[in-house]
Amino acid sequence: MSRLPDFEGLALFAKIAELRSFAAAARDLDLSVPTLSRAIARLEKRLGARVFNRTSRQLALTAFGSTLLERAAQIYRDAEEAEALARDQSASPRGTVRLAVPMSFGLRWVAPVLPGLLTRYPELSVDLHLSDAVVDIIGDGFDAALRIASLPDSSLAARHLCDVSRFTVAAPAYIERHGKPRHPRDLEPADCLAYAFRAGSDVWRFRKGRTEEVVHPLGRLRTTNMEAALPVLLAGHAVAELPEFIAAEYLRDGRLVPLLTDWEHQGGGLYFVSPTTRNRPAKVEAVSNYFAEVLSEPEWRWPARASR
Repeated sequence: MSRLPDFEGLALFAKIAELRSFAAAARDLDLSVPTLSRAIARLEKRLGARVFNRTSRQLALTAFGSTLLERAAQIYRDAEEAEALARDQSASPRGTVRLAVPMSFGLRWVAPVLPGLLTRYPELSVDLHLSDAVVDIIGDGFDAALRIASLPDSSLAARHLCDVSRFTVAAPAYIERHGKPRHPRDLEPADCLAYAFRAGSDVWRFRKGRTEEVVHPLGRLRTTNMEAALPVLLAGHAVAELPEFIAAEYLRDGRLVPLLTDWEHQGGGLYFVSPTTRNRPAKVEAVSNYFAEVLSEPEWRWPARASR
């Protein structure tokens, strides 16, 4: 015997008792009378007592059935309310969305657009997790994540929001001391700052036509967040590879200079990822659509990238 209570049998018992008829309950539930009869027989066998006295013309509760009815009816009502609540939440954006976002991107570009999201959906809440470490969306219980990657995890449903370019950059002071590199091999690995959370391994890839060059950064500073590398970089001590959403403001005002602009840098994309798109709750769909609206044409674009 299954240790799981016979919820179906109890619910059907409650509906039959409410309507005082197997036939009426069958019509109401869109089931057959034999199906209801088998369910009640299974329930009675499990409980070890009859719940109905039945004749060809009359149906009556037994004394045992009368003591069971109130709780069975409550189970039926609770199940109806749970289903109604689930349908309501799946149809309209409400409830809490647990969202994982890379830290620098989240602080710079996600946090500023959250007021618009919360204004649009007053019954929606966001539990924002900021970390550059790649989280296990399913294992860690997240509803969705924003990821910046060359390729999204194929086991997840991914929606491409926009491209994200990368730039190899240095401060003017560094270039004055070391000169401007013309080829990736001119980069001194010991001056190249490393990033601990890059997917796979921290390797800089450059391509020109069919030629590909690889640089392994071995700088004296290795960080889990590239914002922490900015002071060393701006002081002229090193070279770094930065995503466009961080680099753009420093490229615009000249505090950083792009290097190797005639080489193609390995880029990536911004993706909204979730466990699945099938029967996805309305709250997650609403967040996905909102980010697609506000982040598909981002303000961080640096015009000079079109010349590369």
